[in-house]
Order: sequence, then C-alpha cells, then structure tokens
Amino acid sequence: MAEDKKRMRGGKEAIGFGSVLAITLSWTANKAIGWAVIHGILGWFYVIYYLIFKSDWTWF
Repeated sequence: MAEDKKRMRGGKEAIGFGSVLAITLSWTANKAIGWAVIHGILGWFYVIYYLIFKSDWTWF
C-alpha cells in the first residue's frame, strides 16, 4: 500500500512540472495570461509542440 502512494505522488509531481514548464514557455512566447493558462492545462503536449515548432534553438 505504501508503494502505491509513492507511485501516485511521483506522477502528480511530473504532471505539475510539465504544467509549470508549459506556462513558462507560453509566457515567454506570448506574454498573455489566457494562453499561459490554456497551455498549462495542456502541459507536456504544449511543451513538445513548442520544442518542435516554436523554438529557435538547435538540437545539437
């Protein structure tokens, strides 16, 4: 039972980090609170989208 609680807690932390990262990237790109909230809800989906389509950095 204790192992199940650890697993659930770890999942919540990962989702939280994805949302915070998405909000940060959204704010950097758009400077709009509404978009930041929407992208925070989308979380990792927006992070992946941003890395593929919106960023100007190189992979290597």
